[in-house]
Amino acid sequence: MSTRRINLDELWALYSSGKQTYVQLAERFCCSNKTIQRMLDKATIHKRKEFSSVAVVIMDTTYFGRNFGVMVFKNSLDGVVLYKQYIRYETNALYLAGIAEIRRRGIYIQAIVCDGRQGLFGLFGDVPIQMCQFHQIQIVLRYLTRKPKTEAAIELKKITLKLPKQARVEFVNELDNWYLRWSDYLNERSRSIVTGKTYYTHKRLRSAYLSLKRHLPYLFVFEDYKELMIPNTTNALDGQFSDLKNKLRNHNGLSKERKMKFIDGFFKV
Repeated sequence: MSTRRINLDELWALYSSGKQTYVQLAERFCCSNKTIQRMLDKATIHKRKEFSSVAVVIMDTTYFGRNFGVMVFKNSLDGVVLYKQYIRYETNALYLAGIAEIRRRGIYIQAIVCDGRQGLFGLFGDVPIQMCQFHQIQIVLRYLTRKPKTEAAIELKKITLKLPKQARVEFVNELDNWYLRWSDYLNERSRSIVTGKTYYTHKRLRSAYLSLKRHLPYLFVFEDYKELMIPNTTNALDGQFSDLKNKLRNHNGLSKERKMKFIDGFFKV
């Protein structure tokens, strides 16, 4: 087939969605890898121009190497990505700017789902904010490890893993009962033989528990606003990040500019 007969939209679809590599595309269209590369560079990304007027925004960031990430804002009500921005570092100011841009387009944000980044919860006025329950689980597991040794830590891990399966009242009741049983142990202090100062003996266990207590007001917001259909996790966006990275693995060695074009085409914004 002559390269002049290659349809750029078809080529881009095979490349981005069909997972076809440069070599496979070159064989398919009977041309060189360089020709395929040049034509893909010319392909136009058809970005979405119309969006729903109401959104429950799931927002999170994923990275593609050091100092190169993409921050994405997705409407959980229809599965459409509303906005994205390339970033070097994840900051609350960038999340705030993203929400402001979505609102500038006339989209009403009735709730937000996020990963619980420190300082985010107070930035968006009276908009209900749900913290991703799986992110909370990961925070606790980082403190306790996946194979905790002490009985108190083992019990707290079991309680935490129930988080997505329980209603607020059940979860809070189990967490409170755990604290009543282990409060003395949790508050034990040791003394440094070097400085003479005291410190909490079970610091990581304490941090895990306090993380749960601190985030409790945001872990079950979806229960308070059932009519808004708020997800309790960011899984819908996390799954999309995994899909994107799997597709990009078929195209190792892309320059940053070509990688960004691929990401543009994937999210269509």
